[in-house]
Amino acid sequence: MNPPPSVTERALRVLGAFTPDRPALTLSEISRLTGLPIATAHRLTGELTRWGALERDHRGVYRIGLRLWEVGALAPRGLGLREAAMPFLEDLYEATHQNVQLAVLDGLDVVYVEKISGRGAVNVLTKVGGRFAAHATGVGLALLAHAEPMVQERALAARLNAFTPRTIVDPRELRRVLAEVRRTGVAVSDGQVELVALSIAAPINGPDDTVVAALSVVVPASGAGPQMYVPAVRQAALGVSRALGAPRTRARRQGSAAS
Repeated sequence: MNPPPSVTERALRVLGAFTPDRPALTLSEISRLTGLPIATAHRLTGELTRWGALERDHRGVYRIGLRLWEVGALAPRGLGLREAAMPFLEDLYEATHQNVQLAVLDGLDVVYVEKISGRGAVNVLTKVGGRFAAHATGVGLALLAHAEPMVQERALAARLNAFTPRTIVDPRELRRVLAEVRRTGVAVSDGQVELVALSIAAPINGPDDTVVAALSVVVPASGAGPQMYVPAVRQAALGVSRALGAPRTRARRQGSAAS
């Protein structure tokens, strides 16, 4: 017989009930989604609201509170990475005036840490704090290609969801693409999330030289081919890696100075 859920687990259930598709919930909806009795849900939402993890409006509808956002911003893969990356993301945006994104890998998904988008940029489904299946996105392919072998095998064994007719759903094709990403240093996702969008991405190395994030530019699929954007994307990723103190970039800089 399984032990009853702890108070912490119940509170996390309440927070987990909120998703990008469900950003606002009533008490009865929270109770239904979490499987908690209405009285328990009422007590927990009250405590979370007093602490600031939730906010309640005049209609009794709950949303995620700013206190939780403040705590989440302290995550080392978010705050420090974003601060190091922003100058290079801004430069990449100025060079393209298209969507520029920064993401990290979480399981078999990518989580978007930052995004810069112009008024005339191609429409994308992603947003800061949102997640998407890694196998379909440029940043996801860049991250999976350099992930631990165990993570790659999990991705290859998983059911690969199709978002468009061009999404990679064959594990053999995904394995080939990941090998190509490692060989070239860039990842291209052409119409895999939306047929109108083309993503060009490159990995970012951290202080121990492992890949900790990836950045991308997302442009109209009907425009210029990916090769036009590859140098700028590579340079931006190299700049962020250098700012994070990746040893490989320091060695490259010393070699250039010596020559």
